[in-house]
Amino acid sequence: MAEQRATGVGGVRLACRTWGPAAAPPLVLLHALGEDATDWAAVVPALARSRRVYALDLRGHGRSDWPGEYSLELMRDDVFRFLDVLGPGPVELIGHSMGGVVAYLLAAGRPRRVSRLVLEDVPVPRPREPVTPARPDGPLGFDWEVVPAVRRQIDRPDPGWLERLDRITAETLVLAGGPQSHVPQDGVAELARRIPRGRLVTVPVGHLIHRAAPEAFTEAVSAFLAEA
Repeated sequence: MAEQRATGVGGVRLACRTWGPAAAPPLVLLHALGEDATDWAAVVPALARSRRVYALDLRGHGRSDWPGEYSLELMRDDVFRFLDVLGPGPVELIGHSMGGVVAYLLAAGRPRRVSRLVLEDVPVPRPREPVTPARPDGPLGFDWEVVPAVRRQIDRPDPGWLERLDRITAETLVLAGGPQSHVPQDGVAELARRIPRGRLVTVPVGHLIHRAAPEAFTEAVSAFLAEA
């Protein structure tokens, strides 16, 4: 059963679910836009066998605070402060989609804090054609204001994001969802090439690899983490 906790980080309260042995190496999971910590439910049991797993609700999502101020850099800084709460040592970090952008920004900015990095179907930071999303009807489990704020940055990313990918020192596994994914796969492959110690593995089930093929996801990730 997951332990639930909340941690104050720079004036924002982050909710977190935790599994696994307390003394095991820390593994932090960062979800996609519009999701929360529960999105990892299918893969956590396998990952928590050998890791202390921390699945965060990023700001504006789930049980974390919805402060109304959103950017990928603010999310990165929230996660970095959360790592300070865990302790001074490095962690392993998995990010899916938007969470993967947060993860590589953190790994590039604070390379000593990330020992191993997994990026699940994450777009390379290059400009793309903007599309205006429509808000779904009914209550949401996240603040809708996150969506335009984050999409603006992914549509027109800071050029420095691409330039700083070569600062990532962590061994990095980039998982691609193949032709069924809406994320351009040539960009996912470029992301793997630009990270100095990056490698690419394709699991051709679409963007939601950890949900569509949880066994393939955990097999690839567990083998990668076991190399540490």
